[in-house]
Amino acid sequence: MRAQITDEGSSRARNSIVELAGVTLVADVSGALVWEEVGLLVVSDLHLEKGSSFAARGVLLPPYDTAATLGRLAAVVARYNPRMVIALGDSFHDRLAHERLACSDREAIAALQEGRDWIWISGNHDPALPDSLGGVVATEVAIGPIVFRHEPTGVIGEIAGHLHPKARVATRGRAMERRCFASDGERAVMPAFGAYAGGLSIRDLAFAKIFPQVGFMAYLLGDNRLHAIAAARCC
Repeated sequence: MRAQITDEGSSRARNSIVELAGVTLVADVSGALVWEEVGLLVVSDLHLEKGSSFAARGVLLPPYDTAATLGRLAAVVARYNPRMVIALGDSFHDRLAHERLACSDREAIAALQEGRDWIWISGNHDPALPDSLGGVVATEVAIGPIVFRHEPTGVIGEIAGHLHPKARVATRGRAMERRCFASDGERAVMPAFGAYAGGLSIRDLAFAKIFPQVGFMAYLLGDNRLHAIAAARCC
């Protein structure tokens, strides 16, 4: 995955222009992936209503994760104005999470969908999404040489989520751990977009099963830009 850090000016955060299976994509510092040629924006693992799910089990978290996640999504949608959005699975934290959405959050989702195609990919947390959410539900989507699905299989041309990649690097005497894109130029795993979503180190064996070569890269989400670091350098 070759990356060129570009400054898109004040209207866009810094991002990486990346090549994946011959397709040029934009990896945005928000954690979204954009295919500008076809007007597509992709996000993964929103995990909406994770806070309310934990509260039901007696683990109290501030109940603002859904609003925060949708607010960040609205900002990146406004920045790119895509014709299509694909939510790459685990958009909701559990099978009944959509029933717990506040009216304001339902309205926010409807506003995001207005005037564009919207595809919910089913994930392991939300395998049976209802029609009432708007958009279309699918198990996977193929556009040209790229296949979008929730759980990665490692095939060439695949963009997936599920693993919530994060990377830890040592810099200037301290360690920094951030969510990241992981890719070797032929396949990619996207970072979780949700405010409360956790992460799995790219040094975990789960990633070795996806990337057959050791030379894959991590693209860490920084405060203002992405940082491209070889996975072998991450700790």
